Amino acid sequence: MILAPPRPGIYVRGTETVDQILKAALDVLIDEGADAFTLRRIAARCDMKVGNVSYHFPRKEMLIQVMLDDLVDSYGAALDQTVRKPGLTAEERLKRIILLCLDDIQTKRTTHLFTELWALANHSEFVADRVRAFYQRVHGAIGEYVAQLNPALSPDDVHSVALFISASMEGSTPFLGHNKPWADKMPAFTALAATSFIHLAKTVTSRDIAGLVAEPA
Repeated sequence: MILAPPRPGIYVRGTETVDQILKAALDVLIDEGADAFTLRRIAARCDMKVGNVSYHFPRKEMLIQVMLDDLVDSYGAALDQTVRKPGLTAEERLKRIILLCLDDIQTKRTTHLFTELWALANHSEFVADRVRAFYQRVHGAIGEYVAQLNPALSPDDVHSVALFISASMEGSTPFLGHNKPWADKMPAFTALAATSFIHLAKTVTSRDIAGLVAEPA
């Protein structure tokens, strides 16, 4: 299990002020983009002085870490409610993860948020590390059921398959996400993804993977 680093900032979770700051920060990133993501703009969004925001979060990177921590918590709760219910097979659990992720990609929050987080990550190693840690958790959740469906795969091959599934779903965002050009095709994409990803997870072999990455003769 990957443990998140200690949460930075000087704050108490659940206080009205901190909740206001976090909501404003999320809204700025989603509605206005990475270029507007400054403590000054966040302060204006929640009608506070910059000093009040910087007291709790001296750097905007701290806000990003807490936002990602909260996202991990929210997705964890969603997995508990829909995927980790007792009595489901590994195939059913993997299918539910796929449906959950693709349904989430259709929301404005996810379509905009992760695009802007990657933009910030291009200019900040701190943000890049936090985003990588977030996706490692996603890959771990998918890989758990890939390993159950295909126990002959090595741990590295399980991760390769989980990464392929995750990246394929994330890659649909600019085409099928909220208000994107082919958003109306998401139901068909979801049906194809669920069928093909599950078939891949059940049938791919380590030899297949090694053959695909081998240098041509």
